[in-house]
Amino acid sequence: MNSTSDISSLIEPAHVEQAVLLIRGHRVMLDRDLAALYGVETKNLNKAVQRNLDRFPADFMFQLTADEANASRFQFGTLKRGQNIKYLPYAFTQEGVAMLSSVLRSSRAVQVNIAIMRVFVRLRETLALHKELAHKLAELERKIEGHDANIRTLFDAIRQLMRPPAKPGREIGFHIKESTVPYRVKTR
Repeated sequence: MNSTSDISSLIEPAHVEQAVLLIRGHRVMLDRDLAALYGVETKNLNKAVQRNLDRFPADFMFQLTADEANASRFQFGTLKRGQNIKYLPYAFTQEGVAMLSSVLRSSRAVQVNIAIMRVFVRLRETLALHKELAHKLAELERKIEGHDANIRTLFDAIRQLMRPPAKPGREIGFHIKESTVPYRVKTR
């Protein structure tokens, strides 16, 4: 087995999926999670990025605010209570993660990027599937909404037909009473 397949087998998609966060409306990964996947220290990853800042525009990478960093800290429990974040973390979008492979030039970085890209694609497909299902459900609800009123009207009409009349009505038509018949039929 070569080292490339060894590295890709160590990277579990579930672990990568858990590291993808939704911040400012973007799916991102934090520098600390990426550094752990790449097998480097966070400060070394950030130094490599700082040396190549022209490759990371604002839609590839952004630094979290103190509130965002604290929210992520409480969500994941990365620091003990009472400790403060020394440096605000960077968040990398899918494009920023892809650009990291050109900055970090190791075989592990390439394999990690491939695994991360597959996770981002799978998340995008899942999101598209959920949007499609939500759209179909909304369409079905709109169709059924009109049916509800029609079905309710139908049931009301059936219930009305099943009810006995409130008072017996006057008989309509010509009726002959047997006692008033004046003639008899002769039999042989």
